Formats: sequence, structure tokens, C-alpha cells
Amino acid sequence: MPRRMRKFLGTILTILFVVIYALVAMALAQSRLIQGAPGVLQALYYVVLGLAWILPLMPLIKWMERPD
Repeated sequence: MPRRMRKFLGTILTILFVVIYALVAMALAQSRLIQGAPGVLQALYYVVLGLAWILPLMPLIKWMERPD
């Protein structure tokens, strides 16, 4: 598959993943466990989930950037 097509498909998949990830993260943030937690734990939750979306996307990004 040409690099241009991989980048196109990778971009579509990245956008879909981030949208779904954000919806799940927001739903979890509204849970009683997070809402009742102290402020420091809530901040830690947001920091971790704000950065964690990168890890599952790394193989996709590497696949997109692979030479032809």
C-alpha cells in the first residue's frame, strides 16, 4: 500500500479512536468513583488519561510512516 493511502487511512482511524477514547474518558470522569475522589486524584486521572491515548496509537503511527 502506498504511503499516501496509509496516511489517509491512519488519519481516519486516529480521528475515530480519539473521538471514542474521549467519550469513554468523559463517561469515566462522571463516575461516582472519580467525582468523589479528592482533587489531587482527580487531577492525576485527567493527566494520565490525557496522555494515555498516545500509547495505543503508536503502532498505527509507525505503520503510517513506514517507507514504501
